[in-house]
Amino acid sequence: MEFRKYQHIERFGTTEVQNIELGKVFVFPKIDGTNSVIWFDKEIQAGSRERQLSIESDNAGFFAWVKEQSHILEYLKENPTHRLFGEWLVPHSLKTYKEDAWGNFYVFDVTIDKIESEITHEGDDKLKYIPYEDYKPLLEKFGINYIPAICSITNASYEQLVNQLIKNVFLIEDGKGIGEGIVIKNYEYKNKYGRQTWAKIVTSEFKETHSKEMGASEMKGKKMVEEEIAKKYVTKALCEKVRAKIEIETDGFNSKQIPRLLGMVYYDIVKEESWNFVKEFKNPTINYKTLQHFVFIQIKTCMPILF
Repeated sequence: MEFRKYQHIERFGTTEVQNIELGKVFVFPKIDGTNSVIWFDKEIQAGSRERQLSIESDNAGFFAWVKEQSHILEYLKENPTHRLFGEWLVPHSLKTYKEDAWGNFYVFDVTIDKIESEITHEGDDKLKYIPYEDYKPLLEKFGINYIPAICSITNASYEQLVNQLIKNVFLIEDGKGIGEGIVIKNYEYKNKYGRQTWAKIVTSEFKETHSKEMGASEMKGKKMVEEEIAKKYVTKALCEKVRAKIEIETDGFNSKQIPRLLGMVYYDIVKEESWNFVKEFKNPTINYKTLQHFVFIQIKTCMPILF
């Protein structure tokens, strides 16, 4: 079994996850660690979001930790076709987790590889997701940590889903607020492109978006479209998340990392949000050099202490 990358989770309400709420959905806490995976290929293997790990090329100590987990090895020997995707909880942008939560791995999906006949079109995900109700007892048998569902809802409304945000206190210190957000999974769902995709609602982005809604319509037509895009999509939450990612990868953040921060946030906006702002602004003509200029300005507004 070779390394496989985990899917990108889409924002709820976008075309990629349209109608995911129809049918039975499970709502899970979203925790703020680093995306990781464990599988078995002659011996226990581990990966980050982007690559396979080794002792010589680890990620925040995850592979070294995995090699010591005999209960996970026993699980994989009994279930050798399974991949365990989860969060390796090391300090990221959210610092309110319980002291004993850090340095642990929390499974959020268990998959098996699809056979060739199950891959129906080019670009199809090569992973088949085992439903929560099926993998939960398997993990419990071996004492493996997992992220428990907050609830399941049939034909959920947006309001019902948003109401679950305040229930995400998984691993959070008492009195320290709520978690990063929620992930919505419908195991019977495939999007209009034939892909099995999950949705997310991020707490801080939800709050920022709704606090800005008042008066936003009044500004339409008074700003360049590139400025409007930057102001809407470059949030403090996004900037802090990118900074935290750099801190993990480089064992710290200093002024030399600022150009990287600027570039990574701009990359995220173009890669992740282009389809959203094409729809919202009705196929606008965008000067990407101008967009980059306003993205950089907005980053500096969100993180003034760095500039």
